[in-house]
Amino acid sequence: MFQPPVFTRRQSIAAAVSIGGTIGISPLMRSIAAVAAEEPANDQRHCVLLWMSGGPSQIDTFDMKPKHNNGGAFEEIATSVPGLRFSEHLPKLSGQADRLAILRGMSTKEGDHERGTTVMRTGHALGGPVRYPAIGCSLSKSLRNPVSKLPHYVTIAPGPFARSSLSPGFLGPKYAATSVSVSGPPGSDNFAALRVDHLQPHPQVDAPRFQRRLALWESMQATFLQTRDTPNVVAHDTVYRSAIDMLGSDAKDAFDLTGEPDVVRQAYGSGTFGQGCLMARRLIERGVPLVEVTLGDGLGWDTHANNFDQVKRLSEQLDVGWSTLMTELADRGLLEKTTILWAGEFGRTPAINSNGGRDHFPQAFSCVLAGGGIAGGQAYGATSADGMEVTDGKIDQQDLLATLCAALGVDPASENIAEGGRPIAISEGSPIRQVLL
Repeated sequence: MFQPPVFTRRQSIAAAVSIGGTIGISPLMRSIAAVAAEEPANDQRHCVLLWMSGGPSQIDTFDMKPKHNNGGAFEEIATSVPGLRFSEHLPKLSGQADRLAILRGMSTKEGDHERGTTVMRTGHALGGPVRYPAIGCSLSKSLRNPVSKLPHYVTIAPGPFARSSLSPGFLGPKYAATSVSVSGPPGSDNFAALRVDHLQPHPQVDAPRFQRRLALWESMQATFLQTRDTPNVVAHDTVYRSAIDMLGSDAKDAFDLTGEPDVVRQAYGSGTFGQGCLMARRLIERGVPLVEVTLGDGLGWDTHANNFDQVKRLSEQLDVGWSTLMTELADRGLLEKTTILWAGEFGRTPAINSNGGRDHFPQAFSCVLAGGGIAGGQAYGATSADGMEVTDGKIDQQDLLATLCAALGVDPASENIAEGGRPIAISEGSPIRQVLL
């Protein structure tokens, strides 16, 4: 059976740079850059996945229980939608509640971080004979612009369990995510430093030298592929060529946040999540169909202790980053074409433990949809007064992913072919029609 390659796209970019560095001056690379710079089609759809690593507390964010002992320390506040209330630490999102559909009836069977992350991102349990792709890979395949040389799927600060939960699975490395990492502590401007390694040319490799190296590699690679047509070799070639294409496109500009005014960068928040949301806006402007931004610094939402201080800090980052992203997308006429999903691997226990924390709780938690294709200004589903069970509108991960597909104009029953010729639908769930436009 085909196994995922052990190399990463970042490693392939580094190898591509070692061939030469001044890619932009090659005639081939100039043509690639020209294609990449084209405006996206008017009907181009986009998706932003806001991933809350560690499992966010639904009761302290979007499903408050202020009249019950499980409600905890936070107050609820009114939103722009009468009767819909959020945490006091989400004031900006509360002002945009008309754009949000809160799904309060989520329920899965996975309470382990890695298994829960995999279930929510792929729709399927970890393990088994089929290597299911992450929803980001499947959707980027469906939404891709076939003439663009920019990445179809970018994940920003992806956090733990990426190997099992962000894999392209049987779709192959062509649909793998390009990863953006945190390159170190904030710089002198105090903004988080995000980067894709090796995007800049090597200063000691001039244009003629690069062209000779590229020609030599192309010749050797063609001969090599003729005699070794195996999955791993094809995978290596696919990722390598994708890296070269990205080096020759305008991707470098999209990933460089220093060109943004400080006032804009500050509006998103100076941390990794806020700057990641800004990068998401820049990528969407350039036609990238799928961007994922993680908030949690590892498993930051895993609040077994000191829940309220931690959730307050994370909620404040979430509030400014997410709300500013929607505002800027709307100002550019892109929000109606961009569907946003906020989710984590599970929720937190309604009962507060002896350490002032909340433990893992997949039985009843919340996710949020927003933007294009979503009928905002509502909560779908409900949990009991104590938050312990779903009392209305119960859905699982397959229903959630099917709803996301439908909002983006992708038929969730669309099939891709797995190893052995087996057709597999993107999602086997039922879209929630009440939250779709």
